[in-house]
Amino acid sequence: QVQLVESGGGLVQAGGSLRLSCAASGFSFSINDMGWYRQTPGKQREFLARITRARSTNYADSVKGRFTISRDNVKNTVYLQMNSLKAEDTAVYYCCTGRGGIFNYWGQGTQVTVSS
Repeated sequence: QVQLVESGGGLVQAGGSLRLSCAASGFSFSINDMGWYRQTPGKQREFLARITRARSTNYADSVKGRFTISRDNVKNTVYLQMNSLKAEDTAVYYCCTGRGGIFNYWGQGTQVTVSS
C-alpha cells in the first residue's frame, strides 16, 4: 500500500531554515507527481509546491523564492527546503502523491513551528 512518511519538522526561529523529507513506498515513485501542502487550524489545506515526474516544479506565490521542492528517485524521497521562515509558515506540512495533477495519497503530516 502507498505510504508517505514526513520528517524534519520542528521549532525554528524566524529567518531560519528547515528541510522536510517525505519517504515514499508502495508505488512507482519515479513516475508520480509529488507535492507539499500545509494546513493550520480552521483553514483549508494550502498548496505549496509540486514536482512532476519530469522534475518540472511550480510553487504557491506565498513561498516562491523561499521554498524549494526536489526529489530523489533512488531514495524514493521528496524534499522541501524552507528558507527565510516566517511566523506565518507555522503549520502542519503534508506530503502527497498522484498523477495528472490530482493528489490522492497523503502522509500524516509534520509540524513546523516558527517563533517570531
